[in-house]
Amino acid sequence: MILCAGEALIDMLPRTSTLNEDAYAPHAGGAVFNTAIALGRLGAKPAFFHGLSNDFFGELLKSKLAESGVDASLAVTADRPCTVAFVKLVDGHATYAFYDENTAGRMLTPTDLPDIPDTVDALFFGGISLPVEPCGEAYEALCAREAATRVIMMDPNIRPSFIKNEARYRARMDHMLSLCDIVKVSDEDLLWIMGDGDIEQHIQTLLTKGPKLVCLTEGSEGVRGFTKNGVVHVTATKVEVADTVGAGDTFNAGLLASLQQSGKLTKTGVADLDDETIRAALEMGSKAAAITVSRAGANPPWTHEM
Repeated sequence: MILCAGEALIDMLPRTSTLNEDAYAPHAGGAVFNTAIALGRLGAKPAFFHGLSNDFFGELLKSKLAESGVDASLAVTADRPCTVAFVKLVDGHATYAFYDENTAGRMLTPTDLPDIPDTVDALFFGGISLPVEPCGEAYEALCAREAATRVIMMDPNIRPSFIKNEARYRARMDHMLSLCDIVKVSDEDLLWIMGDGDIEQHIQTLLTKGPKLVCLTEGSEGVRGFTKNGVVHVTATKVEVADTVGAGDTFNAGLLASLQQSGKLTKTGVADLDDETIRAALEMGSKAAAITVSRAGANPPWTHEM
């Protein structure tokens, strides 16, 4: 089982009403939530941990998790509002305005951390839950507690406008990256974390800090997977793009699901991945992401669509 730990929220997506007015439609979303949904649809039997509201938005999130086969029994339900993100699309690319103060997810603390079942082989972290407090501290503590015995994957998905205390967040990134087995980044993420410089040199430096596999997503150029032994490149699947909402989240799920299916989603397995296994994982992640971007919103594919 793969436990996805991080945000679930409501994306308010731009629409046009029947009266031709600008409008917004609520859709379940959030980077880590999307990855959990995609894992469920790909047959990986994931679990989800976050603070969920007991309001009607929280009920919507829970119902969507259940529909995709995600076990949300570890989630904490609180009498607080749900995080909401208004989405603006420019040429198919999404920008966000977040409303997150005092929400059920934001106010999660280290005292809320659950006991993790023995059936969980890997944990996935990332998104906007990491730079904010107190939930960022909670996820860092969970990562540190479980990293010795379970595979850890992180997608930082850096959003500079969401970072209020840069020094604290950079310290958290350094700590969590050192605990990770797998890291997925864009070039923008990597440059924010490592500073100006050569992308490939930054990745080699990152590999010395702890991760065994670093995946660099490059949009239409595809994705590269770096290990201490070399690099594997997979070209992007060509599709007509509706929008990019949930693309990276779906890639993460495809990668993890492939490694799980190959029996390599263990500490020893990830530490010694061969090129064939890496290529298959990158291809599954890329194909799943391509299906997601071909339709509006974060709508990951089911197994039968792969």
